[in-house]
Amino acid sequence: MNIVTLLPFIVLIGAMFLMTRSAKKKQQAAAQMRDHMTPGTGVRTIGGMYATVKEIGDDTVTLEVAPGVHAIFAKNSIGAVLDDAEYNRIVHGATDDLTIDTPVVPDDASSLTEKDADETPKLDLGKKDEPKDEPKDDEPKGDEPKDGKADGEPGAK
Repeated sequence: MNIVTLLPFIVLIGAMFLMTRSAKKKQQAAAQMRDHMTPGTGVRTIGGMYATVKEIGDDTVTLEVAPGVHAIFAKNSIGAVLDDAEYNRIVHGATDDLTIDTPVVPDDASSLTEKDADETPKLDLGKKDEPKDEPKDDEPKGDEPKDGKADGEPGAK
């Protein structure tokens, strides 16, 4: 066989190897992250819920989702283990060392639409209704069809 005919197969096998290797690394990193959970740490589930770890079992984790409310989750459902500062910032809104450079957006849009006293009125560029000429006696009036037949009548177009 010629090496040129084997080249596509070699490239395909190499690509499959690299893809499975990167997926395996991601799985190992996720398992290592879950192994480093300790009671009291903040976590985010894959569903986006933030909670505090209370107990860790072999395949399950007991999370406190609200004060006094405990739920049992599979270990695989933990999406991220958060450090204390990030967990407090997200859940409790603690912004001790956080500086915000972006402008604050108001909750009510009415403050964005209030007019100043010195603001001049805006021009209305909309289409104005112009008076229509009255039809002559031999022309049909309004929306009447020219052949004199209304919709739904036999022979109407």
